[in-house]
Amino acid sequence: MVDLLTSMLWSLSPFGEAKVGIPYGIMKGLNSYLVFGACFLANVAVFPLMMFFLEHINRYLIRWRFYKKSAIYVAKRAKTGSGKKIEKFGFFGLMFFVMIPLPGTGVYAGSIASYLFGIEKKKAFWANTIGIFISSVFVWTVAISMNKI
Repeated sequence: MVDLLTSMLWSLSPFGEAKVGIPYGIMKGLNSYLVFGACFLANVAVFPLMMFFLEHINRYLIRWRFYKKSAIYVAKRAKTGSGKKIEKFGFFGLMFFVMIPLPGTGVYAGSIASYLFGIEKKKAFWANTIGIFISSVFVWTVAISMNKI
């Protein structure tokens, strides 16, 4: 049970998301289907949390110089790194960006990008969710394959 909880916490974390949670759970010998479901759902839960943060808490924190500098840095990075593709392709651009199983391309970055580009919340949620699902399937498949070697 502790290992499943740890996998879910990795999936909630901006330092790993399901890209780390799923392999961790499989390496610990947990049921791969249970790990997939739990980590996927934990990773999906990040989107509403991030949107709440960006819409409500961000307003107050932006008054602090250190936070403001950091937020501007992250915003510039999000706009230059994926901005043109997300602006051009909208839903599918965001989905593809979240889907890539590389560091810095998950639901945290996808939530920030959808907020910055003013993508409708419902569309952004589904683009993030589908992207997370495809990424999770890829990572899950590789983790199962590597675990059998």
